[in-house]
Amino acid sequence: MRALASVNPFIYRYKWHFLAGVLFVALSTLLAIFPAQLVRYAFDLVNEGIDLYHLYAGTRAQSGVYELFGRNVLFYGMVIILLALLRGIFLFFMRQTLIVMSRLIENDQKNQIYLHYQSLPLSFYRRNRVGDLMSRISEDVSRVRMYLGPAIMYFLQLVLMFILIVPLMLMVNVKLTLYTLLPLPVLSVSIFYINNVIEKKSDEIQKALASMTTFVQESFSGIRVLKSFVRQQDSHEQFTKSSNEYKNKSLSLNFVNALFFPLIMFLIGISTLITVWVGGQEVIRGTITTGTIAEFLIYVNLLTWPVAALGWTSSLVQRAEASQARINEFLHQKTDIVSRRNVEHSMQGDIVFDHVSFTYPDTGIEALKDVSFRIRPGQTLAVIGNTGSGKSTVAALICRLYDVSQGSISIDGIDVRDYALPTLREQIGYVPQDVFLFSDSIRNNINFGLDQPDEERMLQAARDAAVYDNIVAFPEGFDTKVGERGITLSGGQKQRVSMARALVKEPKILILDDSLSAVDTKTENTILSSLQRIMANRSSVIISHRVSSVKLADEILVLDDGQIVQHGTHEVLMADVAGLYRALYERQLQTEEA
Repeated sequence: MRALASVNPFIYRYKWHFLAGVLFVALSTLLAIFPAQLVRYAFDLVNEGIDLYHLYAGTRAQSGVYELFGRNVLFYGMVIILLALLRGIFLFFMRQTLIVMSRLIENDQKNQIYLHYQSLPLSFYRRNRVGDLMSRISEDVSRVRMYLGPAIMYFLQLVLMFILIVPLMLMVNVKLTLYTLLPLPVLSVSIFYINNVIEKKSDEIQKALASMTTFVQESFSGIRVLKSFVRQQDSHEQFTKSSNEYKNKSLSLNFVNALFFPLIMFLIGISTLITVWVGGQEVIRGTITTGTIAEFLIYVNLLTWPVAALGWTSSLVQRAEASQARINEFLHQKTDIVSRRNVEHSMQGDIVFDHVSFTYPDTGIEALKDVSFRIRPGQTLAVIGNTGSGKSTVAALICRLYDVSQGSISIDGIDVRDYALPTLREQIGYVPQDVFLFSDSIRNNINFGLDQPDEERMLQAARDAAVYDNIVAFPEGFDTKVGERGITLSGGQKQRVSMARALVKEPKILILDDSLSAVDTKTENTILSSLQRIMANRSSVIISHRVSSVKLADEILVLDDGQIVQHGTHEVLMADVAGLYRALYERQLQTEEA
């Protein structure tokens, strides 16, 4: 239960729901017990009425006995019906308080986890699978909800039932009470073990379903690859294997479920038989009446479900504890990307890297080694180099997706670690290397970074990114749905929409991380011409492996294995015949000619 202590603040937040639920549980339990006693009185009344009716046979008093008997039975019947209606009302409110409380806490907990996920650094997402993150915010939270709702509700019912009913039974007849309650612990333990088997098989089914769903999702996402390599039949065989595994596990669970309810009914029947058998003997001895047997049968039925639920709720608590422990594992992870001073400053774009070194925390790869440079306001810096030279790391550090291992990065003389994170990132337009578009319209993808979308700014950004003509050619224009991860667009179109998303913000600092790799030379020249106008008034960083994308920059840095090996303008670097920049240029020129 230690892990579940984390949900106590949520219970305190909805304490009035909880307290009202406890009250309604108590009232509904009391209204379940009173009818049992009324049934006993009614049964005894029937016996006495029959005896009196026969005693006064043949006299005028017999009709009076009959009328009195009928009125009393009708009275008891109406009272029992009234109590049943009242109990139904309180049961309704019991669920409307405790179950609603669990749903409200489930919603709050999901929001808490999602908000916490967004605060964690990129290194966290590199270490953990998306499926695991999804599992904790969905399945694990749902299991905790089952503890907060049904488990607490039925446990309260069980406790109150035993506190109120067992003493009443013992006061009537100890022997009958002990025999009547004898099968109930067996019922509870049996359900506990069977429920564990059911839960284990259910988990296996969930894993099989998740595996099958992942396989289908990947197959449909990569349908072009599947068709081009003619692997449809092989894919179908793999799906059939996965589907059969899911079917077999489901049938196995169905077999256990088929045994579950007959077992419950058998044990309940045993308890009823014992009550009638032992109770009948006590009636013969004259220690109890037949009404007492009827009362005990009602008590048995009242106790059966809470006792049966004890095994079920115990399993729910175990699963909830394990799930909350998994949730806490992520909630206890804190981000180290926090602002030291929360500076809110309107940037001019004077960027300084001062002896910066950086090692990725999750892999240990040293991406930058003692890198120093400066970008003055309005300047355009290009960073070029071979794959793995550390180009994208420069962009990630400016946006403070990671913190430097050594050295410092400042903007306008203020260390980026001192900026308030929203202030820093709102003033940077970043086009990442791995383009990601949301499954939404092109309009909403471009306006993603704006609190208040502006139609003119959006259209101008699309023109500057040279994607306007492509978009208006679509039947639905800017309202065209791009599909999952932008699958309906070509690679170049996705890059240009992503660039328009950065340009529409009109950022103080613009970072393009290899954002022209999927466009042709003509489109690239068109975009670069537009960017010259855009970058004239803002600091810009162009990261690329193509010389054609960087030659118009004010200064070019050439990175190799995380170190600056050359820097200067295009003309200066081309003059160095033995330099890496000249080698990259000639290699790309030969490739284009070929």
